[in-house]
Amino acid sequence: MANHSQFGFQDPSSPIIEELVEFHDHALIVALAICSLVLYLLTLILIENYSLKAAVFRLS
Repeated sequence: MANHSQFGFQDPSSPIIEELVEFHDHALIVALAICSLVLYLLTLILIENYSLKAAVFRLS
């Protein structure tokens, strides 16, 4: 039975729900990996862009 302080799904009552919970866990891991990759690439691009602008500003 679910309560207010529970931090997840309530216990599955059928094999289909067990598979759905496992799929949810897997989908969250994949989404976290994709978000981490996008954040890393965005940070890399922004750092490169700002360091290039700073180098050009110092030369002129």
